[in-house]
Amino acid sequence: MPANTDTYQAPELTLDEYDRIVGRIYSGALHTAHLYDALEELRLLFAARFVTLILHVADAEDVALMLVAGNQEVEGRVALFKYFPSDTPLARLPVDKVYCIEDLMSIAEWENSRYYREYARPSDVYHVMGADLATQSGIIGFRVARAHGQPAFSMHDKALCTRLLPHLRCSLDFHDLLDRRESMGNLYSEAVNRLSVASMVLDEAGHVLQLNSVARTLLERADGLKMVGSRLEASYPSDNRELYRFIRYAAESRANLASEPVSAALSIARPSGQVGLGVVIEPIRNSGWVEGQGQPVVMIYVRDAMGGVQMSSELAQQLFNFTPAETTLALQLANGLSLEEAAEKLGITRNTGRAHLRSIFAKTGIKRQAELVKVLLNSIVSLGLGEVAELEKRPVPVIIQPEQRFSPDNPPA
Repeated sequence: MPANTDTYQAPELTLDEYDRIVGRIYSGALHTAHLYDALEELRLLFAARFVTLILHVADAEDVALMLVAGNQEVEGRVALFKYFPSDTPLARLPVDKVYCIEDLMSIAEWENSRYYREYARPSDVYHVMGADLATQSGIIGFRVARAHGQPAFSMHDKALCTRLLPHLRCSLDFHDLLDRRESMGNLYSEAVNRLSVASMVLDEAGHVLQLNSVARTLLERADGLKMVGSRLEASYPSDNRELYRFIRYAAESRANLASEPVSAALSIARPSGQVGLGVVIEPIRNSGWVEGQGQPVVMIYVRDAMGGVQMSSELAQQLFNFTPAETTLALQLANGLSLEEAAEKLGITRNTGRAHLRSIFAKTGIKRQAELVKVLLNSIVSLGLGEVAELEKRPVPVIIQPEQRFSPDNPPA
């Protein structure tokens, strides 16, 4: 079927419609799913078959990470597509400027090109408009593709695309910034988890807004601290009054921009009779942008002195050249057991335990059990546990390996 070379232009937008589309583009900064919705909005605006973002081109492989609107197979997900940048006419062009295929070659050259014959025609793509965006994280490709039976892109389409391009670039920069900050926050959260420290973020009324997995386990035990609804409370009224006195003090310190925020510490008694929970309360600095109820006000850290120490047996073996049996014994000793208690728990004789301990002393140069415990607790063994924090589950990229080779201008239908 001969291609339709007539031109079609996107409809004239009212100010309200333009604001709605720009708002949808900026909402894409918050999450990949919102960014996909923005691409779908642009696909409908330009009456396109596909709208694609080329997020990253692999250096060693002919693949690229893309987000595609119009492809139901990977709808809403970031996916790896086969991609050969040396074959596409839109490669290595000046950034932040909109081009169409017609700007780069004649129709006859386009239809006789390898790119069109092997990539575009099998996916029913004929008209392509796009630009390469210079973002903070690098060059990101933006492509809009129409099918053979659809009209070519008009000057009006290019002008509208050019007008929307800066907003899309800003949205991608914000998306990258938020993603980096979230990644760093997750790394710190993992580190706190691995040190067996419970962390909680509270608002001014004591409602828990965020907590890590160590805090969740501690609160489920309700031994000293507990959740009443969404509110943090101590087991005993006297401790609860003291807890909230410190929370109010930290909140006032936070609100007083002239003073330096001050942290506070207290001990919370436990109904079980075990050593009290150590609690540190720190104000969260006020940016001055957001006020009102329900805002993060204080960060609370809790350490259970009687809790077990989490350590990586694999990392202990690598650091100290322990055997698996020696590692298991050493970690039991680090958690406060005597040699006899550890041997009984592991199902070995006391003499076997002593033999393991002598080998441990020889490998580390340590002569006393107390010194061994100190070395283990002060080492990096507790930082090699892997992901123990409860992180947001992001969509895992899927690899698309169709028979045909695809490009961002014409993803697989």
